[in-house]
Amino acid sequence: MTRNYDKLNRKHTVEIGFLPIFQGKFYQLRKMSNLEETDYLTDLRACELCEHRCRVNRLEGQTGVCRVSMPTVASATLHPAPPESYTVFMAGCNYKCLNCQNWTISQYPDNGFRQRGYEDPEELALECINRLDSIPGKMMGADRIFFSGGEPTVHLPYIEKIVQEARKMRPEIKVNFDTNGYMTEESLKRILDFTTSITYDLKAYHDELHLALTGASSGPVLRNAQFIGMEARDKLWEFRILVIPQINEEEIKPLAEFIADLDPSLPVCFLAFRPNYALENHPGAGRRLMEKCVGIAKHSGLENAYWSGHADIPGTEIPVEPGMEETYVSKGARIAGSYALRSGCTTHPRGCATCPSNQACELKKHIPQRST
Repeated sequence: MTRNYDKLNRKHTVEIGFLPIFQGKFYQLRKMSNLEETDYLTDLRACELCEHRCRVNRLEGQTGVCRVSMPTVASATLHPAPPESYTVFMAGCNYKCLNCQNWTISQYPDNGFRQRGYEDPEELALECINRLDSIPGKMMGADRIFFSGGEPTVHLPYIEKIVQEARKMRPEIKVNFDTNGYMTEESLKRILDFTTSITYDLKAYHDELHLALTGASSGPVLRNAQFIGMEARDKLWEFRILVIPQINEEEIKPLAEFIADLDPSLPVCFLAFRPNYALENHPGAGRRLMEKCVGIAKHSGLENAYWSGHADIPGTEIPVEPGMEETYVSKGARIAGSYALRSGCTTHPRGCATCPSNQACELKKHIPQRST
């Protein structure tokens, strides 16, 4: 990691402060003085990449809801999950999902887990192409660079630069963008400009439950999903809906109807919830529930609905905490709010953008004892 930062300093004239590299503390890039080569990051001076629109100066180390200043790569690897790819996982996220399976990187930097750090875009682009061309890559059938996370939207200018460099070397290179959909309309158009495919998560239809699960509103997510479904159908690999027993079961029908109204042929994959993060002991989704979801989707008019994942992982649902019945209307939101409260979230109803503790969030520091 030290080598990468030395390289960044040498090539881009970056002034660096706070240099400890043990677990939990990482290089903080405090000031960029030579923007001749790094002007692609100027969006970070008043960041409005996602719908939180925090307008913080990330180049000066300020942080918004996502708590990320400079672009940070968590890891990169050949990945067999469709679409097969060389996947670059970006650290940090504009959500605080209770169910996150990638919590070690999504809740960076607060949980103290080590990441790869900043990587020179040109060299990372070359790495991606070389790994796609490798024997393991060819045997897997990997055919694109896949940006995931965390949430890649919070690093959008950096990703654009990597793609630009990759296409200098290979103009036809494919790119997938894996997203929670909580980006501005402007960011979405930028993403559609360079992507070959998009994998798009839908957590809930109703705002109350979406807030309880993620800390963010469902409105922008549905708006962007509508735009993709109607204006960029050819870019959509699939909508993905994680099915969490007792929490978002009632959201399946309105989500399916919403998508069917856009285009009945749109692909929808229901993912079986596995206990993770703040929901580490919650029951996993059963096979019968997953088959029921597919049935609901088809009854709603969807022609291309299916499910995936490891079903029937046991768990124990926690009781609803005192006060949740007065705070949330739906049963699912009450359960989700109870998990959030137990894991350190003190502001209810949840709403990370307006929470006075969003720069010192105890939920982001939560370390589960179980992972599946």
